[in-house]
Amino acid sequence: MPPPAVTPPPPPAAPPPSRDERGARRLALVGGSLGNLVEWYDWFVYASFATYFADSFFPGDNPTTQLMNTAGIFAVGFLMRPVGGWVLGRAADRHGRKSALTLTVTMMSAAALLIAVAPTYDRAGYLGALVLLLARLLQGLSIGGEYAASATYLTEASAPGRRGLGSSFQYVSMTCGQLLGLGILITLQHTLTTIQLEDWGWRIPFLVGALFAVVVFWLRRRLRETDAFEEEVAAAGEARDTRARGSLKALWEHRRQAGLVMALTLGGTVAYYTYTTYLTKYLVGSAGLPKTTATLVSFTALALFAVLQPFAGMLSDRIGRRPLLVTFAVGCTVGTYPIMTALGSVSSYWSALGLSLTALVIVTGYTSINAAVKAELFPTRVRALGVALPYAVANALFGGTAEYVALWFKSRGHETTFFWYVSGCALISLVTYVLMPDTRTVALGRAEAGADPSDDRDRPARAAADAAR
Repeated sequence: MPPPAVTPPPPPAAPPPSRDERGARRLALVGGSLGNLVEWYDWFVYASFATYFADSFFPGDNPTTQLMNTAGIFAVGFLMRPVGGWVLGRAADRHGRKSALTLTVTMMSAAALLIAVAPTYDRAGYLGALVLLLARLLQGLSIGGEYAASATYLTEASAPGRRGLGSSFQYVSMTCGQLLGLGILITLQHTLTTIQLEDWGWRIPFLVGALFAVVVFWLRRRLRETDAFEEEVAAAGEARDTRARGSLKALWEHRRQAGLVMALTLGGTVAYYTYTTYLTKYLVGSAGLPKTTATLVSFTALALFAVLQPFAGMLSDRIGRRPLLVTFAVGCTVGTYPIMTALGSVSSYWSALGLSLTALVIVTGYTSINAAVKAELFPTRVRALGVALPYAVANALFGGTAEYVALWFKSRGHETTFFWYVSGCALISLVTYVLMPDTRTVALGRAEAGADPSDDRDRPARAAADAAR
């Protein structure tokens, strides 16, 4: 008869942090979050303004076809995310989280500037679409590394026992990036005419994003490296080849965790992009709401959604990660069809807001803690790559294509089939959440695990992670 499974004890209580340490953690939270905000602002503003610039790059009389073309380029950007996850995840594991974070925001700024100056079809033919495509590929490369670098940095920089709270600010900043983009959209909608927006006004948010990135670059240069990474570097010394850090060979040793990251991401990423980037288009194209009303619905719902993230993160620090993940997956599996069907027939701001917020409350069970869960699955030497690459692959296959799949079903007259598609993805993730143990008590660094510096540098984190699995 096999021995009963032993639940790993929580990490030993750490002494109260000093004032300098608290200040450094606050700066880490601000620097990691603001940079993430700008990254995702530039990423999502493309989707928010697509309805205004779609016909500038793609000729034709069918608005759905034009949106499918812009959505296709939006999806192509996701194809670069695995490459970015590999290149920048490896850089974060080899050279530090701080350097990777600085590099990603620089790349995103350059991509936003390219979109801002891209020539339209009537001036340069499909050259403008090509510039748009190249910019999205660069953004995909950047965002593929940004997710892992910020998820790893925010999780490692948080105090033990508060990692759920700390990592929740990743989606707070992601959502605030969307809100900033939507806020600029609402402002422009009330200050410019529709013709002006479609002619040149859509370029403004991309110029703003490029300028924001310059400020964030300066801020991220002031961040300090995480203790977990510095412990890894110090423990490695000259005894082992540092090139092994963040390598595909090292990741292969943790292929089961990588598979878990893909499976637990599947349902969450499809649901998130359905109720964020696709929501405005759905309310306009299917429910028939005016663009200004649909934008205001998205803005309000996302603002409340952002407020919920830290509370859900704190809850996970008390009761564990798995209960929140399971709640999300059950709610999304069962609730997507009725919520989306009802949203397709709304006729007022308040009914659309109530349904949208209901969906985003369900999604909070995933968004608030997924960064911490993924980071807690891997040891320090491969943590950034382990989070980045499988997450980026899952997003490229499912998250980035969600909007395109939705529009494809709509163009074929089978829009409701997409609702079942979202539910099916959530169901797959639900099975994963039920079978995987909780990761809340996993030690991320040697200090958390109370390790002897002379021990094998991977043993504490690996043993804790193995016990959690």
